[in-house]
Amino acid sequence: MTETPLPRRARAEIDLGALRANVRTLRARVGPHVRVMAVVKADAYGHGAVRCARAALEAGADWLGTATPQEALALRAAGITGVPLMCWLWAPGDPWDRGIEAGLDMSVSGMWALAEVVEAARRTGGTARVQLKADTGLGRNGCQPADWPELVEAALKAEADGLVRVTGLWSHLACADEPRHPSIAAQLDVFRSMLDLAERAGVVPEVRHIANSAAALTLPEAHFDMVRPGIAVYGISPSPDLGTAAGLGLRPVMSLKGSVALVKRVPAGHGVGYGHHYVTEAETTLGLVPLGYADGVPRHASGRGPVLVGGTVRRVAGRVAMDQFVVDLGGEEPGAGAEAVLFGPGDRGEPTAEDWAVAADTIAYEIVTRIGARVPRVYLGE
Repeated sequence: MTETPLPRRARAEIDLGALRANVRTLRARVGPHVRVMAVVKADAYGHGAVRCARAALEAGADWLGTATPQEALALRAAGITGVPLMCWLWAPGDPWDRGIEAGLDMSVSGMWALAEVVEAARRTGGTARVQLKADTGLGRNGCQPADWPELVEAALKAEADGLVRVTGLWSHLACADEPRHPSIAAQLDVFRSMLDLAERAGVVPEVRHIANSAAALTLPEAHFDMVRPGIAVYGISPSPDLGTAAGLGLRPVMSLKGSVALVKRVPAGHGVGYGHHYVTEAETTLGLVPLGYADGVPRHASGRGPVLVGGTVRRVAGRVAMDQFVVDLGGEEPGAGAEAVLFGPGDRGEPTAEDWAVAADTIAYEIVTRIGARVPRVYLGE
């Protein structure tokens, strides 16, 4: 049998061995009595939800988490069953019926959502697994403390009627990636108070959870029954303030690579790209890389994005276009087909996703998540 050749124009290599190692690192960090939910929303942060979910479970993840019900249902349709799967971003009219039939844990933040899931349970004849979300200070989804008693009481009534099972109580931290931020302790205090109210009213949850990647790695007091790492599963530090990926025991999972499609010599004073924001200072060589913002390369990194070509880190010369960008090779001629590495683990001196985040004035989460479907994923370590 012959191996399928790697795509040469562009590819995102996904190292599932690194992902498994990251999950094992997280498991060891939180200890044996705390469950780990691997978050695979947004197509596993651009890495591929189905394969990454399977790899995370192989490495010991106890739960999976997605944002939307459609993401969760796609995992079930792919054969990922028999494992708790939570989704939390519901909108009016979403498929509660299918969520019940698929055994999803469905987040409820307000009375409208509880009413819809109860009606769906009546229609299907099933019992909905719901988790009540508390807004402890993030100010996004979740039930405000003043409205919490009403939601808890209504959920317990629906539970008594056999329509729902309250499986979890949860919340989300606003500033866990900022060490010693005062909101962290304040949110934990509010969360404990809301847990106490719900449990005294009669809720017996399977899990209580508030910790994201940053809190899972650095805040043991936020671990409760389960942690929900997302970006850390993919080997990226939640924040430079918390340390590097390597310092946290993580290894980046995605490497974005392309090939140089054209190398040509140009004279001094030659404009490059739209608007001629880059003009060559001397005679040089230019390399064309067939990746652009349609593939997820951030236009905001124009003139700054780092690329490893021929053992040297170059910078994007001029603007990132929709389908391509140019690097100034400084007179070197690596030849058409030479590898261009936009980011990876950094082992060979290549840039990292964090380097691109700095260049684009954003966060590494966005860099990996935005890599588009036009870039094929190549899975290593399956």
